[in-house]
Amino acid sequence: MSYAIDAELVPWLDMLPGVTLLNYDALLEARSRQSQLSDLLPAYEPANPVDVRDTTVPGPSDAPDVPVRVYTPAGLTNPVPGLVYIHGGGFVLGDLDMFHGHVLRLADQLGIVIVSVDYRLAPEHPFPAPVEDCYAALQWTAAKAEELGIDPTRLGIGGESAGGGLTAGTVLLARDRGGPELCFQYLGIPELDDRLDTDSMRDYVDTPLWNRPNAIYSWTSYLGTEPGGDDVSPYAAPSRATDLSGLPPAFVTTCQYDPLRDEGIEYARRLAHAGVPTDLRLYPATFHGSAFVESAAITRKMAADELEALRHGLRV
Repeated sequence: MSYAIDAELVPWLDMLPGVTLLNYDALLEARSRQSQLSDLLPAYEPANPVDVRDTTVPGPSDAPDVPVRVYTPAGLTNPVPGLVYIHGGGFVLGDLDMFHGHVLRLADQLGIVIVSVDYRLAPEHPFPAPVEDCYAALQWTAAKAEELGIDPTRLGIGGESAGGGLTAGTVLLARDRGGPELCFQYLGIPELDDRLDTDSMRDYVDTPLWNRPNAIYSWTSYLGTEPGGDDVSPYAAPSRATDLSGLPPAFVTTCQYDPLRDEGIEYARRLAHAGVPTDLRLYPATFHGSAFVESAAITRKMAADELEALRHGLRV
């Protein structure tokens, strides 16, 4: 298919590293090259000092500790909002370093404490390992809120792509397990539905960076079985959840030429119908991962909207 992609994004299409996830060997190759995406971005220089430290938190029962990276604005004298951040990568790619610049920018510009989670990746660690790691990190953050300088009444969670899907799954776990209490969820271009049956998922088989073949491999790796079965947990694929009531306010973003577009729109619609305050944005002429092109006007708008949504949702 041909796509009417934003003119400022088009020159970058040949420079973006290809991501083709057809088998495990291809995944290992993609992992070896994933730093190329972050290398496209200029290093972020914070306007204000931000302390960054790596540590580990207790993992799920009978599982390893979970590595996290904690970003704390220097010189805090009063508690500030906190955000648990979950990186993207189709459940099979990504790490703390790949999204470091983005998280550092959020901590600096918002003046909040962020705990970024280095959850285990599929297919080596299929569901429920990744989402349970994220929930363990959320529990630790809430329990250590005072020590971290976080106001526990202003604790949110968010992420992009698979990180958006893991965010939604973690939010459902928090509701159904009785905590921690969350004030906000940010679902950026989220990966939510293993059934692969929306118009955008059926049609977008060759879109840049993410497409239907990659999504099939992603879900097969994460679930440990063929996607679309009858017994998939809503904590793995949040679109499967039958009850979305009682969840924190949500900010949901989608891109026009993204196979994940329609599941994000539908999840936002269902959140709103369940009484959850929900803000949905669909960015025209964009594709999944087009935000890597930071110089484009549409990318700057997406970044500004994200900051404003976090300010509002976390009451910065």
